Amino acid sequence: MAKPWLLAGVMLAGLGSPALAADPATPPPPLTLKRVFGSPDLSGPQPQSLKLSPDGTLLTSLKPRADEKQRFDLWALDTRTGQERMLVDSKKVGSGAELSEAEKMQRERDRSISGKTGIVSYEWSPDGNTILVPIDGDLYLAGLDGTVTRLTENVGGALNPKISPGGGFVSYVRDQNLVVQPLGGAARMLTDDGKGTVHWGEAEFVAQEEMNRRTGYWWAPGDRMVAVERFDEAPVGVITRAAIGANGTKTFDQRYPAAGKPNVLVDLYVMKPDGTGRVKVDLGRDTDIYLARVDWTPDGSALLVQRQNRAQTVLDVLKVDPATGKSSVLFSEQARPNSWVNLSDAYRLLDDGSLIWSSERDGYAHLYRLKGGKWTQLTKGDWVVNDVAGVDQARGRIFFTGNKDGVLERHLYSVDIAQPNVITRLTEPGWWNGATMDNAASRIIVSRSNPDQPTQVYLADASGKRLSWVNENALTAGHPYYPYVGQHQPTKFGTLKAADGSTLHWEMITPVLEPGKQYPVFFEHYGGPHSQTVSRNWAGALHQYLVAQGYIVFMIDNRGSANRGMAFESQLYRAAGTVEVADQLLGANWLKQQAFVASDKIVTYGWSYGGYMTLKMLEAAPGMFAAGVAGAPVTKWELYDTHYTERYMGDPATDAKAYAASSALTDAPKISDPLLLIHGMSDDNVFFENSTALAARLQASATPFEMMFYPGFTHRVSGPQVGEHLWTTILDFYARRMGK
Repeated sequence: MAKPWLLAGVMLAGLGSPALAADPATPPPPLTLKRVFGSPDLSGPQPQSLKLSPDGTLLTSLKPRADEKQRFDLWALDTRTGQERMLVDSKKVGSGAELSEAEKMQRERDRSISGKTGIVSYEWSPDGNTILVPIDGDLYLAGLDGTVTRLTENVGGALNPKISPGGGFVSYVRDQNLVVQPLGGAARMLTDDGKGTVHWGEAEFVAQEEMNRRTGYWWAPGDRMVAVERFDEAPVGVITRAAIGANGTKTFDQRYPAAGKPNVLVDLYVMKPDGTGRVKVDLGRDTDIYLARVDWTPDGSALLVQRQNRAQTVLDVLKVDPATGKSSVLFSEQARPNSWVNLSDAYRLLDDGSLIWSSERDGYAHLYRLKGGKWTQLTKGDWVVNDVAGVDQARGRIFFTGNKDGVLERHLYSVDIAQPNVITRLTEPGWWNGATMDNAASRIIVSRSNPDQPTQVYLADASGKRLSWVNENALTAGHPYYPYVGQHQPTKFGTLKAADGSTLHWEMITPVLEPGKQYPVFFEHYGGPHSQTVSRNWAGALHQYLVAQGYIVFMIDNRGSANRGMAFESQLYRAAGTVEVADQLLGANWLKQQAFVASDKIVTYGWSYGGYMTLKMLEAAPGMFAAGVAGAPVTKWELYDTHYTERYMGDPATDAKAYAASSALTDAPKISDPLLLIHGMSDDNVFFENSTALAARLQASATPFEMMFYPGFTHRVSGPQVGEHLWTTILDFYARRMGK
């Protein structure tokens, strides 16, 4: 860590890395937008979906091709010898067939695979001899010897594929019905009425987009039964969405649950692998609920179903008898006043019948143990637990990630059930870490980065000791980013105080500051709840490109952002467009006071909620910014989906004042600073209607603005060529408006 230093009276700390050292005799090449968005990825080869084989001898991952960074193949690393080989080549095995519309939309919902091609997921068989690999809408079974067997040839594709926990079946969704296929046998449809508005085995739109639930069926241990969701979209309003492309326009009648409007009707059934013995689960009298999570107990004797009310103020955990479908409330999570209950995946069901559970009941996300009706709090303090990485049941030890050592970093920790709140950090300070473990929690796969080092991956033992590098990704000769390390500028961090005294963290990257010179600022923001933008992790090469163009890059996390506890986050309750706007403007005002900042050349940029923030900031403070870019903005919250919008804003029918105050349309004529509006013309998340409504409002009031719309693109406008075009457009707009 570099020595703390003072700039304009504010304490800053930059992270240095010995890897950032280039040959001073070699002049660095200029960093260009074409190179930023080209192949190979400047962040280096980034393996994804890392998994240990059941016996631990192989570590598998998806790796991008050097000449096509968005296409992934399946690789395996022998943990005993360190030798690595490609198991499945997506170009040799894949058919190249176009994905079904349903699979395209599923990928769009899952940000981790959106825009990627080739192999984007896979699953080990329980015996560790084969791997289930979906490619181009079909399923393949890969052997460890390099053989690949095709399992399906389906015109309708194969959604949500799985190998059953006992290894006897492959299952998937085809044409809105659940299909089960014994390995080596013929496929059988377990359901047959999935058509029109009825779907089996899938997750509904808001479950995928907002609840982080990707599937709609769950196998019981030993393959004895399978729990299957059935949802009916009939009550959901139809929005005719025009997917405007370069060569024409397609229209889709999309069932979209807008805020205040009906959701899907959800049922849950339990059945045998042949579809017989179907039992309906009692989810309660209230049908206007969310099916948040479904899990089998380790012995398969019961289902634990998480049921969330429409207002998202109560989360009930139901214990269900799979033989009868009868349920009872095991326990409930209740929201604090003027708040909501966040969903989480940080929980584990243990073999002894106990449950490790993450709750925000004391104001911060912490781990608890429920056994025999008694709760024991395992972690405590004004910090949060993010996820459970593994559980060593034999030793009673829980491994989890969190920010106990400061909100800017994320670390892996362990705590023993027998010694609550005695916590051991297992990763090095100065990094943002992620971690996964094998089932026995004997080994850890750690992924880490900091502002000066792209993501590294290593294998560690249960004490956190690094055993071997999986991907050291060192910034040495041969690394894609190595030619540019000589011009890489460090990230500095600092804090400001919000109006209520809250601490707000910011980060900034500057060019090498010359005495007496002032610099324009690229002020980036998101601002929405459940997100954190300021942290000690690798931000990619785009920010460094902006700095090389002479910009200062600045971001600040406002009240309402994630990982700070519920009191901090809940300040956005029924209040979108208020405190988060004030805090971002606080950051802008602070910048204007710095001697090295050209106060008349601060430009602002945001996408999605960040695009909404651009509009609200320009409306609230005319003259503050030299120009603003609003990408895919929500302009009227009644147009956005139920689960996200109502969590924070309530029901438009009963909270009409909050919705009216939050609108970006009402005060749009107040915008006097230059505005560039950007949107994908096939966006099925933040509908294009948000931007056309804004455009009409601005035109009707003779308010000047500029537009750039992208035919065929959804909420994600990205890729090798279009990314270059997007950012050339943005930067040209700023340059014209600042007179650069």
